[in-house]
This record gives sequence, structure tokens and C-alpha cells, in this order.
Amino acid sequence: MRVLIYDAKKYDRETLQAANEANEVRHELVFVESLLNAQTAPLADGFRAVSIFVNDDASAPVLERLARGGVRLMALRSTGFNHVDLDAAARCGVTVMRVANYSPYAVAEFAAALLLAVNRKVHRAYNRTREGNFLLDGLQGHDIHGKTVGIIGTGRIGAVFARIMSGFGVALLGYDLAPNPECVQLGMRYASLDELLAQSDIISLHTPLLPSTYHMINAEALAKMKRGAILINTSRGALIDTEALVEALKSGHVGAVGLDVYEEEEGLFFRDRSNQIITDDVFARLMTFPNVLVTGHQAFFTHEALAQIAATTLRNLTDFEAGHANENILQPR
Repeated sequence: MRVLIYDAKKYDRETLQAANEANEVRHELVFVESLLNAQTAPLADGFRAVSIFVNDDASAPVLERLARGGVRLMALRSTGFNHVDLDAAARCGVTVMRVANYSPYAVAEFAAALLLAVNRKVHRAYNRTREGNFLLDGLQGHDIHGKTVGIIGTGRIGAVFARIMSGFGVALLGYDLAPNPECVQLGMRYASLDELLAQSDIISLHTPLLPSTYHMINAEALAKMKRGAILINTSRGALIDTEALVEALKSGHVGAVGLDVYEEEEGLFFRDRSNQIITDDVFARLMTFPNVLVTGHQAFFTHEALAQIAATTLRNLTDFEAGHANENILQPR
């Protein structure tokens, strides 16, 4: 099957080609660096499948154009699918498949890394020592031991993060639609969102972006948080109202923030913008705070996770071509 791979980086080419070589059925993979959008959709004319990543545009007009060109499968190289109009895909006869599971350790471990870095000011210390400044003023942090860690979303990634935090000797609070027995066994107590916000010293987000979770951390939620609490987000940027977060940082209410995602990251992340002016004023303001650490959506970026994403993507292509349904097919809500 001919497959056009949008938003293809060097590591995408390497891992997908390796997975294709190891796959029982070889596919014709064609790579382009362009993001999928209304202007680049015609590139897929004559292809039966496309593969996209998190910042590609799979809205209704784009899906309609892809379908007119012969596309019948959209293979996501991600777990999240908030960028895909599933209803439009169904209308157009385009099957959508995702990578439902890949290394939960990659994201959970990175969330812990962000927490440790912002709490102990590691990012600031790194810059200081490179300049020969070894003063400790302004680098004081807190023990994590004995604190209360609130985890919003306790699926696979949230559960691994809970296990990591448990090793620090913390009290665990969880918020989810249904308790995870693995988290309960760790001693996690499930609470309402308001209670979790009010009692947690550290809050980490591990929930998908849905209409019900969009801007769940808004001005009202931030006001309910403990003064000085640390907020970590390695899930989806739009879980947080960034403008409200900026105000909470300006007032000193939020103690520190570690973000691997940003709600307007499309066109910003996964690109070298070092010689360009950042025109996003909210993002630019966010970057001025010394107690904020932002990384460019790299929590998933481990050898193990990339290999699993590639292998699952190739399996999805093969199963679709053979007419076999699998657990990675997405249905309209």
C-alpha cells in the first residue's frame, strides 16, 4: 500500500523504515516534511493512506479533500486524536487508526523530570554554572517527600507517574472517571477535582483533550490551587488556559510550572525558530518567568517509544489492507 507520511522528521524516517523492513508486509512509504493542512492535502492524491502526527490538521475540509484524492486510511502516530474530526472521517469513508499504547514510561518519567527540574531550579542552575556563577541564591527548592501529589487522569501514564511519585514518599490524590485499581493499591485516594486542586502541592495532568477537559485548568481552577503549588503538563496543551496561567504566575499564586505542551504549539513546536521572532505574545510572556520550564513536546521521545509507535503504525497499515479490524480503530463519538 502507498502511504504518504506527513510531518516526517529524520527519526520518523528511520523508525518507520526499520519497522517496515521488519513488518510481514512491506508498504511503500513516502515521506514529506510538510504538515497536513488544506494546502498540502493534494500531495496525497493517489495514495490510499496517510500518516499524521499531533500538529497536523485533520479537520473536515482536509479530510474531504484527502478522500477525493483516494485516501481511505489515516494512520495517526499518536495516542491523542483531538486534531481529527472523526465524524467527518466517517462521512468521507476514511478509517482512522491510532497508536493506542506506547511506552507509558517515556511520558511519566519526563513528567517527573520536569517536576524535579522546576522544583530544584535545575534549568537555572545549569545556565548559571555555564557562566561561572556558582551562587545558590534563588535556587532553593522543597523536599518532595511528604508532599501531596494530585494526578488528574490515572490511566496508563498517570499510573506510572503515581508509581514514580510513590517512591518519593508522598500522599497521592487522584481524579478520574473511574478509579484505577493499580493506583488504589499504591495508596491513592480519589477525590473531586476541587478537593484535589485545593489539597495538592504538586499537580500533574495525564488526561486526554476532550470537549469536557478543554481548559479544565482555567482561572477558577487555578484560584482553587494551593498558593505555591507546582503544575506539570505533559498531556495536551489546551487542558490549560494559558492566559489564565500567566495571570496566576504574575500574581505569585502558582509556585512553578513545567510544560511539555502548549495550546497554540502548532507551527511553533517541532521547528527551529531560533532565528525568527516569536509572534505569539502569550507564549513569549510565559517564557519570561524564571519559575517556568517549557520543552517542545518531547516527553514521548525515547528510543523505546518511537520504536513502538512505528511498529504499531505499520501493523495498523497491514491490518487495514488485509481487512482486519484491531483495537486501534477510532469510531465517531
